[in-house]
Amino acid sequence: MADDGGLKPKPAETDPLSDDIKPIKNATALVSEAKRGKRVDKPKKAHLLQWMEITVTEPEKKTIASMKMQDTFVVYLIETRVTDENMQGYGEGATSVWRRYTEFELLRNYLDVTFPSVIVPPLPEKKASYAWQNVSMDRFDPDFIERRRAGLEIFLLRCAAHPRLCQDKIFMGFLHQEQGWRDTVNATDFYSKAESRLKALNAQFRLKNHDRRFEELKNYCTELQSNIGNILKIRARLCDKLYGIHKVHGNYARVFNEWSAIEKEIAEHLQSASHYMDVYSATIDAELEEEEQYADQLKEYYAFGDSVRAVCRRYECAQYDLEKAEEGLVNKSCQREALKLAIAESPVSEENNGQGKGGFSLSGVKTKLFGGDTPEQREIRLKQLDEQIVQAEAELKNVQVESQEFIEFALRDIDRFQRQKTKDLQEIFTNYAVMQIKQCKKGIAIWTSAKDCFSKM
Repeated sequence: MADDGGLKPKPAETDPLSDDIKPIKNATALVSEAKRGKRVDKPKKAHLLQWMEITVTEPEKKTIASMKMQDTFVVYLIETRVTDENMQGYGEGATSVWRRYTEFELLRNYLDVTFPSVIVPPLPEKKASYAWQNVSMDRFDPDFIERRRAGLEIFLLRCAAHPRLCQDKIFMGFLHQEQGWRDTVNATDFYSKAESRLKALNAQFRLKNHDRRFEELKNYCTELQSNIGNILKIRARLCDKLYGIHKVHGNYARVFNEWSAIEKEIAEHLQSASHYMDVYSATIDAELEEEEQYADQLKEYYAFGDSVRAVCRRYECAQYDLEKAEEGLVNKSCQREALKLAIAESPVSEENNGQGKGGFSLSGVKTKLFGGDTPEQREIRLKQLDEQIVQAEAELKNVQVESQEFIEFALRDIDRFQRQKTKDLQEIFTNYAVMQIKQCKKGIAIWTSAKDCFSKM
């Protein structure tokens, strides 16, 4: 990961961004990050998951007819329940609200624009990617909808565990506001604050001073996505081969069963062996479905690469604004110095012109052709430039403060993301290895039973 310039996380009491959440499998028990509470009589709460449970359940397919067309979509039930007796709403039961996937997209777009220095968690994919051949590509497939439900729940839990995102009123409204939430989001006019694509391109190619940490981070995201993509491709090829190998064992079952019809003495044992081969052939379906869960978790970190890269692009835009402000101030200062020099030289020029001693000069020709500024006009222009320079200095100072704050917040959030990523990947690969071991043990147990059948012949 990119070097954060020696920036070290502060203790939890002073830096709520420095703490982590638990790995995604145990997302409902995300680690707390202490922060001073607004009310003295309540315990300090850094994020929602310290006092609230959030679940996404009961995906439901709906169809709405409009303008002689049918709009089919899936809605998800978001339930929240206060778990801390010291917080308002405790004991009142769970609240619930239905949301479409497009509303999740709107929420994420809003958070992405409103918190430019935050690595906003990604949403689960809209259509299956890196899939093996027997995975359904239908977005209304029950298995795909269930995996998306789990991904949407993880998205909300990650946002609720973030000390800045969880305090946003729009996010809280998404969890509770049943009517009018979309209008509330649109009323913020957040799209007008988004950086244009043209500005992002200008910032990328015209920056003079690049921050090495963000440049390295962009390269890291490219390599991270490349490695995860390769793993997902390998895993898809393995699934295809494993599925074929296991299903071919069903041929063993068929042959043993047919064979038992002509062998009276060992018929029972051949039929038992046939049964175990059928069992072995059928185990692959559940095993590969379980593997899809780990694939989805890796896909989340593939999408995280785009989220981190977006923060880097916004840094480039902020740096581009800073350099433009500096350049504008320098230009105004140069104009003022040139005008001061012209004012200082003007009495001498007039005296020389009056005595007829002036030599040929381009400025003199221009004056003869177009006329020259009077001393009063130059003084007015000088005063205007002084005012513009004062304004440019104030703007530059504001841009410098905003740029510095952006860098500090971004680097702290990047550090938080790095530590969380390490924990999550450790759990993903460890659990994947455990799953493979269980599958191997199950296969050994089945073949051991088949061996016992053969030994009793």
